[in-house]
Amino acid sequence: MNFEHTDDRRMLADTLVRALRDGYPIETRNAGAYGDTGYDPAVWQQLSELGIVSALFDEAAGGFGGSGFDIMVVFEALGRALVVEPFLGALMAGRALAKAGGHDETLAGIVSGETIAAFAYDDGATPVTATESGDGWMLSGTKAVVSQAGAASVFVVTVEQDGDPLVLLVPADTAGISVRSFNVVEGGAAGDVTFENVIVGADARVGGEGQGQAIVDAAVGAGLLALSAEAVGAMEFVKEATLGYLRDRKQFGVPIGKFQALQHRMATVLLEIEQAHSAVINAASAFDGDDAKARERALAAAKYTIGRTGALVAEETIQLHGGIGMTWEYAVSHYAKRLVMIDHQLGDEDYHLQRYIALG
Repeated sequence: MNFEHTDDRRMLADTLVRALRDGYPIETRNAGAYGDTGYDPAVWQQLSELGIVSALFDEAAGGFGGSGFDIMVVFEALGRALVVEPFLGALMAGRALAKAGGHDETLAGIVSGETIAAFAYDDGATPVTATESGDGWMLSGTKAVVSQAGAASVFVVTVEQDGDPLVLLVPADTAGISVRSFNVVEGGAAGDVTFENVIVGADARVGGEGQGQAIVDAAVGAGLLALSAEAVGAMEFVKEATLGYLRDRKQFGVPIGKFQALQHRMATVLLEIEQAHSAVINAASAFDGDDAKARERALAAAKYTIGRTGALVAEETIQLHGGIGMTWEYAVSHYAKRLVMIDHQLGDEDYHLQRYIALG
């Protein structure tokens, strides 16, 4: 199987890496991540104009990419720069709409970057329920830790039901919706979204009867691949930063990278990162295949691997840096925390290990 990227994909990756290297230093990133909005709208607009969001969707959805490897190269580059702009919400909400068909105007806005969308998937202490109301539904309950909930103009909301999930497209300004916003450690802004007797019509439904699980699987599968690729990009950055530190930091008159004990620890880190990268490549390859079981197993394996490896890489690179590794001003500290947080999004390593076994 040929894993070489196409010329267009390499050009996309090079353009994105260059734009982030030149215009997205860690200071800019942190200002956005810990500011009022949780991201920098100017950066989002710039990257959207470069076509980065469009690269996550195929031509039928208004994009120019959309394959597993397109998602991989985009999010690996985003991970290298620790980008907090709302790409994950655009990907998951947009893939849900694209899978279902319909809601073309909203999908076009997401693909162009003009519409900020959030995928409201995980229930809070009070799960969201939908009861029939006229020709539509009344929603009550809370969705927890929805990325960029405060900035979103639309929510794609999943409601668990007997038989098949209900997926709804709900404008954020609908009466009865409230958002309690907060900053997630190294994850930008998020919020708990509360629905208090929110009325939506039949036209809010995403997909038809019996399509709900397929729509959710499409969105979550894309999210798992994206998070796994983001983690690999973050690991690559901390790998390079740590190798540079071991070359430059001297003790007893020699670079500390000359010490055999540190060489062994760094060698383990390098091997584990390569294994994680391979798992993500395998998931990207399986993502577009017709074998749904093979796809889900590959995604579960990738998410498990980056969870386990991400924790190791975070711990080892901090240890190899010493005290400086945990200072706010030093980029590695933010990457290490982000790697730990990625493990907890869309299921941690234990969850995906069990899922992989169950799919066997």
